[in-house]
Amino acid sequence: MKADVAIPPLTRGVRTAYGFGAMADGIKSTAFSTYLLLYFNQVLGVSAGIVSTAIALTLLVDAIADPVIGRLSDRTRSRLGRRHPYIYGAAIPTALFFALTWFPPSGLSDMMMGVWIFAFASLARLAMSAYQIPANALGSELTQDYAERTRLYGLRYWFAYAGTFAFAAFALKFFFVATPEFPKGQLNPTGYVPFALTGAALIMISILVCGWGTRSRIPYIRQKDERPVIPGLLTHLKEMVSAFRNRAFLTIFGFAIFKWTAIGVYGATSLYFGTYVYKLSSGQLALLTLDGFLAVCIALPLAPKFTKWWGKRNAALWLAMFGVLLGTFPLVLVYFDLFFTPGHPLLLPTLLLVGAIYGAAVAISLMTASSMLADVVEDDAVRSGGHNAGIYFSAASFSAQCASGLGILAAGVVLETSRFPAGVDPTKVTEAMTDSLIIHYVPMVVGLWAIGCLIIWFYPITEAKHLANVERLRAREAEAKSREIQDAPLGAPAR
Repeated sequence: MKADVAIPPLTRGVRTAYGFGAMADGIKSTAFSTYLLLYFNQVLGVSAGIVSTAIALTLLVDAIADPVIGRLSDRTRSRLGRRHPYIYGAAIPTALFFALTWFPPSGLSDMMMGVWIFAFASLARLAMSAYQIPANALGSELTQDYAERTRLYGLRYWFAYAGTFAFAAFALKFFFVATPEFPKGQLNPTGYVPFALTGAALIMISILVCGWGTRSRIPYIRQKDERPVIPGLLTHLKEMVSAFRNRAFLTIFGFAIFKWTAIGVYGATSLYFGTYVYKLSSGQLALLTLDGFLAVCIALPLAPKFTKWWGKRNAALWLAMFGVLLGTFPLVLVYFDLFFTPGHPLLLPTLLLVGAIYGAAVAISLMTASSMLADVVEDDAVRSGGHNAGIYFSAASFSAQCASGLGILAAGVVLETSRFPAGVDPTKVTEAMTDSLIIHYVPMVVGLWAIGCLIIWFYPITEAKHLANVERLRAREAEAKSREIQDAPLGAPAR
């Protein structure tokens, strides 16, 4: 960070570029969470248990690699700062491994298919983590303002949702078009070729825009800690243990694990419900995905307001529970034969309305939780003397990966325990099959959200405590600067 230089305010261009970078993870997330299980299970006919287990095992790679990436980013010294070398370096590998995941060689057994999924999904997620962790940590360094952080991460979530739902809608409209052979276009294998290649290209563009658009802030953000760099595995482990001693971080991490797993279950099964329960066409499913984009447009201006009205913890907690209860309510009504039947003119509009309100509530909760994690960085710095944003956001990245890891594993459990068949003809799906799917899905997703909300209840940082932490850190930096000037040789320039 430049000394004795006024830090200019964030411009709209910087905010937009930083937010735009989240589209990469949004596209990867919707592809892996929503389509990967459907593609390998219903299109290629691989057992749901094998697919979901292979994807869940990639979390082992994340568990090891993510904190290492976070610490390396925290400790990096370069003319591009701590974060940007990783942002630029991850663009091409992320796009390449994402695309390769969808093109397994023909003739593989189910078990070898599982190995293919594990290998390339792991590489894609590892490359995405090399970008996402430093990029998310960068957000905590762009501003220390309590409310501005909610706006900044809110914008990032807006673009993430845009990537998620706009890409999903585009794919359903143009890649998965219904044909006489495949009346449900999302089951047409040829559509997955342009789907994978387009997604890869957009991921690379999004990452590069984030890096290039925020490069002007490099001179003004924290580049190093005052504490010395001590290499070695033991030092790394000590810093990780220190992070997990922070109560505020533990509550956010626990909340994140359960919420992202629940989101992953929802994402992995949403096309199953749309295809087999509501019997929607690919065009209707494309329209239905837009409720997520509408939801984040509603959430973006409301997130700072709910933060002001309720505080960050209460906004994250209560809006999450309201959202999930509303979002699962139509399935409960379907189970009791109280909802609109397939083909009813009010079915799609009702699902759109419910989805928009549910999505807005969950989006505000996610935006607020990310802002809370940025506040934890200062809380830890007061205690430890170091700014470990990379380590903390590596944990956030790992928890988000649970959406396409534990979430898909849980979705596989739902499909297996409900005995929903693989590669089934949509015309042969019975009401007993869909009822079994619903009764196994709803308790799991509501229970996951409930446990997460119970954990976040114990989050201790208020706005007053955050402001006190920031003031203490500023006082420390001023004191360190004063000592540096006093210790300088006579006549030496102040730096």
